[in-house]
Amino acid sequence: MSRRVIRIGGASAAWGDTLLGAQQLVRQGAVDYLVGDYLAEVTMAILARMRAKDPQAGFIADWLASITPLLPEIKSKGIRLITNAGGMNPAGLRAAFEVAAADAGLSFRVAVIEGDDLSADQEALRAAGVRDMFSGAELPPKLASCNAYLGAGPVAAALEAGAEVVITGRSVDSALVLGPLMHEFGWRADDHDLLAAGCLAGHVIECGAQATGGLFTDWRAVADGWDDMGFPVIECDADGSFTVTKPAGTGGMVTCGTVAEQIVYEIGDPQSYLLPDVACDFSAVTLAQTGPDRVRVSGARGRAPGSDFKVCATWADGFRVLTTYMIAGFEAAAKGRATAQALVRRTQRIMAARGFADYGEVSIEVIGAEDTWGGQARMDLRDGAREVVVKIGLRHDDPKALEVFAREFAHPGVSMAQGLTGVFHGRPKPAPVVRVFSFLWPKAKVPITLDLGAGPAVVNAPAPVAAAPAPAPPRLPQAAPVAGDVARVPLRALALGRSGDKGNDANIGLIARKAAFFPLICEQMTEACVTDFFAHYLQGPVVRYALPGIHALNFHLRDVLGGGGSASLRYDPQAKTYAQMLLDTKVTVPAEWLTDGGLLADWARATPQE
Repeated sequence: MSRRVIRIGGASAAWGDTLLGAQQLVRQGAVDYLVGDYLAEVTMAILARMRAKDPQAGFIADWLASITPLLPEIKSKGIRLITNAGGMNPAGLRAAFEVAAADAGLSFRVAVIEGDDLSADQEALRAAGVRDMFSGAELPPKLASCNAYLGAGPVAAALEAGAEVVITGRSVDSALVLGPLMHEFGWRADDHDLLAAGCLAGHVIECGAQATGGLFTDWRAVADGWDDMGFPVIECDADGSFTVTKPAGTGGMVTCGTVAEQIVYEIGDPQSYLLPDVACDFSAVTLAQTGPDRVRVSGARGRAPGSDFKVCATWADGFRVLTTYMIAGFEAAAKGRATAQALVRRTQRIMAARGFADYGEVSIEVIGAEDTWGGQARMDLRDGAREVVVKIGLRHDDPKALEVFAREFAHPGVSMAQGLTGVFHGRPKPAPVVRVFSFLWPKAKVPITLDLGAGPAVVNAPAPVAAAPAPAPPRLPQAAPVAGDVARVPLRALALGRSGDKGNDANIGLIARKAAFFPLICEQMTEACVTDFFAHYLQGPVVRYALPGIHALNFHLRDVLGGGGSASLRYDPQAKTYAQMLLDTKVTVPAEWLTDGGLLADWARATPQE
């Protein structure tokens, strides 16, 4: 019989996160399951290169390092481990794990889930004429990696078969949480609302401490605990509702605001958050603070997901070089910009003389002079900054051409502007430009295998069903006309914000601090407003979506990141700063909101300068 409440802890947000999350959750979290999430699109290309050099490599060793010292406690407490750290070599990670367990005098039943790697199917994909699902482009000539996003069904099957440890390759992040919930509560493939709730639970904790105050807009409320951030734990009921919390005595905090920021993070259309197990609708989700560091989440809805997997392929498209240096003193921004431009012109001349083509792309940003703000930059900083960091990014098909730049990079420090310093990393080195190619592929053509040590067996996937139509967009509240005196305040007085990337697209979520603010935010934060704010970067449209249940909007900005990820030359290729920048937008509010007893009285007292 299933337990009434299942506790699942999220110990890692990405490759490179602290190794201490697992220790905290094992020793202080009282968890039934410990989840380790490590993969991103470009990560797969890196792991593929690692395995090409060494057939035993291609997995995330950080996961193993984080749990190896804890294996006796994990075994004695009966905690089950689930991770996608298998990357491009799940079987290799299992072998390494079993060695570590044996060294500790322990044994575990370890399941490996494979089938996501479609690299060997490139000719079949080409023959089928697959196209990028966003741009419509044809399949590139040669792929560095090609992985389907698998769902939670195989994870649940592994647990049903008695696995204590489940290692996957590329699966959707939320599947690591949904799988245990399907197993524990007996949720079926057609329990769409329950599956959507489980996916939301996984989405909330897949980025580790981002749900417990990490990256929170109101950073001062959390900063005292940054040195020992609490990692998230969900307590899930059989009806799909769950509570987000964290181990007692740890840093950070769990509030409706911190959880809402994570919910809007990188979700695109909240009514069509498409996953292999279910198409999720988060627009009616609600949050309730039920105690200190405890937030109850409910209201997710789901529908049939369709018969295709999303597949993410990566490919090499030339090379890039990125470097920075500091300049200080009067007219620092102007000097910094001039040195960068002169260095680019100098190397263009040398390259031409040696028979190289010109750069494919040049990006110069003066950080500290608000270059990344475009038309929203403050002129006093653009022209008057006394110290800046200059970033130069260059792209070329031939790495030898970029080596010309690397060789000449030191020249400005002895021949151009005084005050140049901070070149700690020496000559920059060309690196591959890795781009993402996403497409849909029939689930029936992706044989998923489960191996508990006796050899791989094909997992019986649910019969494909047609995707259910998306619901009608929710109606937004109408703001009452502003009568009488008005005031202009920054949007951050009314809203929290969180932003991130999906390939070359950006997502910006805005959450009203109070329900009463939501109608005004809907009225003034339009698609046109956001388009104007990011006009210096934007190459595609902006689409606005609503989550009325948490009084939030999500803006999807297409083609705005200069290629995104490891293809972009920008200082922020992943839109991590976009929400915080947008929160400086001025909005019009009734002046009475700033008076004693008004809706913004606390903000007005705390920020008299505005």
